[in-house]
Amino acid sequence: MRPPIDRPRLDSPSVSPVAIKAMLALEQAVNRLPLEPSLVALVKVRASQLNGCAWSVDRYTHEASLQGESERKLYAVALWRESPLFSERERAALAWTESVTGIARSHAPDADYAWLSTQFIESERVDLTLLISTVNSWNRLRISFGQGLE
Repeated sequence: MRPPIDRPRLDSPSVSPVAIKAMLALEQAVNRLPLEPSLVALVKVRASQLNGCAWSVDRYTHEASLQGESERKLYAVALWRESPLFSERERAALAWTESVTGIARSHAPDADYAWLSTQFIESERVDLTLLISTVNSWNRLRISFGQGLE
């Protein structure tokens, strides 16, 4: 277990505004993709859980609850495989989220991609993977620089 960071290491928006502006533009584009808001919320929560980004888990669960997602379902995201609360489409998306988030270990196996392909058309597969990648990037920035501790 890593020790908690007690203060931000640096303020990335101030230090590299061009890079953060590009990330914000990507975030805005991802937020306009034609995926169901409830699915997007679940994916953001799960990727952030896997990455250990407490700030993002808190943010995304709060956003999901404001969009009408039930607390019960949000509590179950970490154990989605054992929970009856998730649709087949959500399960395929969450499995893909785990594969992409842990790609160094998982190598995005064919079985997960095959499952994804039964639930998502090609453009949705790209959109979902871009969403997962964007969440992972934000998580990595926040954790690396100790941001979001406030």
